[in-house]
Amino acid sequence: MDVSNITYALLLTAFAGLSTGIGSAIAFMARKTNTKLLTVSLGFSAGVMIYISFVEIFAEAKHSFISDFGEFSGTLYTIAAFFAGILIIALIDKIIPSFENPHEMRPLEDMATQSRKKPKKNLFRTGIFTALVVAIHNFPEGIATFMTALNDPAVGIAIAIAIAIHNIPEGIAVSVPIFYATGNRKKAFFYSFLSGLAEPVGAVLAYFLLMPFISAGDSDVIVSSTMAAVAGIMVFISLDELLPSAEEYGEHHLAIYGLVGGMAVMAVSLLLLT
Repeated sequence: MDVSNITYALLLTAFAGLSTGIGSAIAFMARKTNTKLLTVSLGFSAGVMIYISFVEIFAEAKHSFISDFGEFSGTLYTIAAFFAGILIIALIDKIIPSFENPHEMRPLEDMATQSRKKPKKNLFRTGIFTALVVAIHNFPEGIATFMTALNDPAVGIAIAIAIAIHNIPEGIAVSVPIFYATGNRKKAFFYSFLSGLAEPVGAVLAYFLLMPFISAGDSDVIVSSTMAAVAGIMVFISLDELLPSAEEYGEHHLAIYGLVGGMAVMAVSLLLLT
């Protein structure tokens, strides 16, 4: 694996993860949520991730598996790895209490109002716990972004942007309660920014875990399994988090328009890259 490709993948993953800081900055500058823009953006991210997962990543993993194991076994292994990815992210989501889950999106002004009503001690605890929850969620997302960028740099850019859009509301969810608990914008921004570091950490861990297998010559099976699992992770994130969040923030049709728009943009982009 070329060092420049690894560095490129790590930088894209860091960009995606640290976009929680953008959400924190928006929380301090915006007085109200632009729900229509956020709805379309989240739908767009879901469209990008779903389209790439099925059309590009899953298909490529399946092709690689079939080349090594034949039509039936290769298809079976691809399906197994895909659902293994879904199982992993679903288990992570399951252990997080829903009432503190940052993916249960709320408008910025509602969060601010609720934050003012809570005792400051409870607010700070809520913010710290939310930061931890975001970090847990971002860990597999970091692996997904890193592996996608490593396998296909052009597709990696699209995934990184989609994940970044997805992380902006999470940054808001972390920073608002900490700010109202402490009155310190720098501290709120720091914890929001810190929660996003889990994505590049996930990327680094993926690199060190996979490198021994790749160096030993098992790269085809390992990379194919990982990519199929990544497809499952991204589909789950899109269906369980992005689309429901988009629906909560705005009109149903805006979310679907964003979804279709994301798919169309990726279809054209992949066509131009061939």
